[in-house]
Amino acid sequence: MLLKYQEFNFDALLNAVLTENGMAEFGIGVVCVLLGILIARRVFARYFAHHPERYDRFLPYAGMRLVLPLSAQFLVQLSFWVWTHGLGKHAVVLYVFSVMLLGLAVIRLCTALLRQALPKGKVERTSEHFVAIVLWLGFATKLIGFDDVVLDALSSVAFSVGKTRIDLLTILNGVLWVSVIVVAALWVSRIIEGRLMKLKHLDPSLRIVFAKLTRIGLVVIAVLIALPVVGIDLTVLSVFGGAVGIGLGLSLQNIARNFLSGFIILLDRSIRIGDRLMVGDRVGNVTRMTSRYVVLRGGDGSEALIPNDLLVSGTVINQSYSEKSLWTSLPVQVAYGTDLDLAMSLLKQAAEHPRVLKEPGPNAFVTLFADSGINMELGFWVADPENGFLGLKSDINLAIWRLFQQHNIEIPFPQREVRIIGDKPAQA
Repeated sequence: MLLKYQEFNFDALLNAVLTENGMAEFGIGVVCVLLGILIARRVFARYFAHHPERYDRFLPYAGMRLVLPLSAQFLVQLSFWVWTHGLGKHAVVLYVFSVMLLGLAVIRLCTALLRQALPKGKVERTSEHFVAIVLWLGFATKLIGFDDVVLDALSSVAFSVGKTRIDLLTILNGVLWVSVIVVAALWVSRIIEGRLMKLKHLDPSLRIVFAKLTRIGLVVIAVLIALPVVGIDLTVLSVFGGAVGIGLGLSLQNIARNFLSGFIILLDRSIRIGDRLMVGDRVGNVTRMTSRYVVLRGGDGSEALIPNDLLVSGTVINQSYSEKSLWTSLPVQVAYGTDLDLAMSLLKQAAEHPRVLKEPGPNAFVTLFADSGINMELGFWVADPENGFLGLKSDINLAIWRLFQQHNIEIPFPQREVRIIGDKPAQA
């Protein structure tokens, strides 16, 4: 049975807590909350500790966040019924515990929605917990009648801007409304972005462009809606826009250039996710594209953040611009007197590998008559260069070694012959 909501006078509630019955109720409420924490930890350890993928789904995550307030709420409601019907006493403190826990459940559900709107990572988790704490503290102070003291304290901290007096309460109110509207816009944009990314008939670059434009447009609209709500005239945006323009011209040139370059790259589709790029002495595959940089993952697992401006203004070798497959080669040397036709045939046979394209197939070449032997080269097209070359070349080198051993083909090594003619006679 849920209890009817009502507000309290702070002084009256404090006097009720300081009585013998109030202290007993307070102790029972604390025990119920501690038991709720214990239940929440058990549920987390069983269903979420070893299944982190459940964090990404809204319903399982929201359910986890509601375990603590709802389990503690059930225990408080049970204690309240025993206290009032079994013992026949009037319960005030347990009622406050019940309403606070109910408010905590609603707030946690709302902040779980906030989590869906924010980028994943530490900022997401920190923002969710911070907002939940602030909202719950505001609800608790309102419930126990302590809000008048807090509001008077916030109103007393004020300063003047021209003829306008601005206090801390107005600032916090404005920040709250702007945050709520912007977060709602981010949440909607994230839903739209998820739908766009599922459109397989669109190029991946175009999907990213539309997703970013949607997010930027919704955030701008949200700000334009939020400013009048908090009492800010939109005409101040002309002054603000001029200040931003000066800032971009003086100190934010690189950021603006990278931002615009990112959209240029996405629109002309010169670089796409999965492409293999060579930027300077760095070679890797594109794993992520943002409005400021491109993530280039090397074969050793390291990731380089390449600014978009560098990709637009500099020379970039896209090894998979029009074709994903990539040509590579292996040098081999055989001894003089080797049947070169047989050696070339064996080299082609050694290149028969699942990762090597059959059309066009591998080919062998005689490149140089060197000092120690005849230089040859085995060339082939790799179907999946993003998986690296070291393991593939090792497999092919082992196949060459085995085939040459079977057909008695010698792989020479440098040799030097030193002849000592004789010593000069010592002079007297």
